[in-house]
Amino acid sequence: MDAETIKLLAAGLAMGLGALGPGIGVGLVAYGALQAIGRNPEARGPIMTNMILGIAMAEAVAIYALVVAIILIFVA
Repeated sequence: MDAETIKLLAAGLAMGLGALGPGIGVGLVAYGALQAIGRNPEARGPIMTNMILGIAMAEAVAIYALVVAIILIFVA
């Protein structure tokens, strides 16, 4: 394998593994929020607000992984 192949493989692994954690995290956040809304429908507003904030924090990690993958492709 040449250097270009290894560079692209590293970028793919960085993005793939970097998106795995946030994907699981978003699923767990949504699962917990839906269970909470099911138990107490009157609290839907605050639960949804906190859920969206939690999902945004989890997705930030995926964006960092994307940035690292782009850096690996163009700089390394």
